Amino acid sequence: MPSAQADAPREEPSGAAAPPSVVPRPTDWTTHGGRTALTRATRILVDPRTASATALPAGRAELPGPARQSVRRLATQLRTEIGQVTGVTPHISDARRPAPGDIVLTLTGEGAQGAEGYRFDSRGPVRVEAASTHGLFYGTRTLLQLLRATADDHRQVPRATATDRPTQAIRMVHLDAGRKYWRIPYLENLIRRMGDQKLNTLLLHLSESEGFRLHSPRFPGLADPEHSYSRADIEHLKAFAARHHVQLMPGLELPGHATAVSRAFGIGFGSGPSPCTGAHTHSHLTPDWIVDMTSDKALAKSKEIVDEFAGWFDAPLFSIGAEEVPGQLAQCPRVKEYLASSPDVSTLGDLLNRYINSLDDVVTSHGKRTAVYNGSEHLPAPRQKVHTPVVFLTWEGTGAEPEIPGHDEIAIGPFYTTPNNYHHLYPDEPWMYRSWAPSTSPDMLGSGVTNWADYNFWADDGYFEQHMAGARAILADRAWNGSATPDALADFRARAARIGDPPGVTPAPVPPRVTDRPSHHWTFDDAAYPSGWTYAGSPGNTILAEDRAGGLHGTSYIIDNPTPVPGPRGQAWRFDSDRDGVGFGGLDVAEPWTVSVRVRAGARTADQVLLSSKTGALKLMQHGTGKVGFTRYGDTDFSFDHTLPLDRWTRLTWVATPGSTTLYADGERVGSVAASVPLPLRSIGTEKAGLRGDLDELVTWDEALSPAEVARLR
Repeated sequence: MPSAQADAPREEPSGAAAPPSVVPRPTDWTTHGGRTALTRATRILVDPRTASATALPAGRAELPGPARQSVRRLATQLRTEIGQVTGVTPHISDARRPAPGDIVLTLTGEGAQGAEGYRFDSRGPVRVEAASTHGLFYGTRTLLQLLRATADDHRQVPRATATDRPTQAIRMVHLDAGRKYWRIPYLENLIRRMGDQKLNTLLLHLSESEGFRLHSPRFPGLADPEHSYSRADIEHLKAFAARHHVQLMPGLELPGHATAVSRAFGIGFGSGPSPCTGAHTHSHLTPDWIVDMTSDKALAKSKEIVDEFAGWFDAPLFSIGAEEVPGQLAQCPRVKEYLASSPDVSTLGDLLNRYINSLDDVVTSHGKRTAVYNGSEHLPAPRQKVHTPVVFLTWEGTGAEPEIPGHDEIAIGPFYTTPNNYHHLYPDEPWMYRSWAPSTSPDMLGSGVTNWADYNFWADDGYFEQHMAGARAILADRAWNGSATPDALADFRARAARIGDPPGVTPAPVPPRVTDRPSHHWTFDDAAYPSGWTYAGSPGNTILAEDRAGGLHGTSYIIDNPTPVPGPRGQAWRFDSDRDGVGFGGLDVAEPWTVSVRVRAGARTADQVLLSSKTGALKLMQHGTGKVGFTRYGDTDFSFDHTLPLDRWTRLTWVATPGSTTLYADGERVGSVAASVPLPLRSIGTEKAGLRGDLDELVTWDEALSPAEVARLR
């Protein structure tokens, strides 16, 4: 049960326009003064004539998706949730003679609020009316949030009326589940939070160049069973999502971003006679990154994959990706010869569009609409046009207006979360809340916050959650209620915090602290990607930093990469650019902790970060002093009386306890600072403060090593 909040909002007088403690804000809300209390006599009343109805037929592949939860099942779910929030467990009864404090769920034949809207009235009995159980569910979310936001026993709601319906039909969260495998408990928590905030679409992007996350016996070798989802997993997630009125939308990635698929079946442009070469794709990749669109075998296998997995899902949309096909592929002799001999295609754009349309035929045979990321429209295609019903996920533009004439769209571009040192993309939350207006154009279906896991393939689920949660709440508010925001972002954040998590959300797992051995150990020696991940880079790109102790592996980025060089023990990595980083995606570890690393500095710069996070950083060269130190971001820089020598290997060791950090150089104590930070495990370097020199043997402990233990490190 949420704890009472000392700063709960004051009761507003009748007619006040202050935002209620609901995310998203209702589109029309009027307060009437006073409170309605739930008691131990509270009942949930359901009309027996509609108790088994949903109003939107199951299996109807139209937006926002089929409603599979009956009124009776929703009432049963609400009963449990109210008990978790208030400690009161209402009885469920037929709808007759409601008393003050009862909750009445009414499925009406009136469609004025559309498929997801509802009417809410809490002036006596709390009444929720809607044309479908989508709307009833969202009305009950409003009720539960109001209860959670009140102080004391969470059993009172303000007397108010609302007529509420969404501005946009699709309100999406997009997860990169191709590069990263997300654990099912995290997905369940995410779905609970989405339903609570009236977000209705979870796009699981299930294939990337680095991995394929759907495991079917039909395709042995395509997916690693330990790091993918079986048909039973998907059925479980679909049923779970349906209870929270979230549609589980699958996304594959074809023909580009497809190394895992190409290599599993030998259907990439780098396979077979006269293969394309690195000159015909992006410099950091191989030609097998693209499925061979000139090959009948490759097309047949692509259609077979889409046909299999389209049958696993029931959402109205199915994404096949289809973006970022490199233009230089048109210069590959295999492609040039094919285009010259084929009457229905004359350009690379034609070839891509024909491929999209072939897969669209498979998707539509399952009663769904195809979605693709935008990009194909930039390639000349005089003979092949993408089928009109195909929906574009537009990652270019501001999302304020449709970008692709003739196609429905979902805007995702302004809301990217790609938290690595290369892309360094985070949603602009102040702009989202104060300036962005969701488009109401008929061909803009909705908007979505988007996660990409580039260079954080093995990151903690919670690492991404801490970056996505704020933007997700803002998008939920703006895509549902498109009106101008009535207050400041700080006020919105305070409301969201006051509401808290919905009932049923489980605490994120806390990794047990490791004792008597290192918690992480990166040797920087050559290592292959772990099982379940495909190496898609060209030699020297996106190389693995294997964690031999804790499993928090990392990779370098694209374009700028560390260079392997001889080190004190085996191989070291040389860093010579701000973007020569390593992405781990680990969560901070509270003090006590120890970090030890061998470093050979190659140059002095104004700021050199060894390990970083949102909270703090360990510095090889501290801004302003040039000395070894650490930083608490938004607060203070700290320095030790030690300047790292150039061109000589030194072992640096930081030992932290709450409120104190000690530095050692080559086992000798340098000094202590009366301050500490949690151990930062986001990345090596930052996008603006990378290293200049060589690293080897980076090791962490979840405990403070003694001076004698530090002296024994080699």
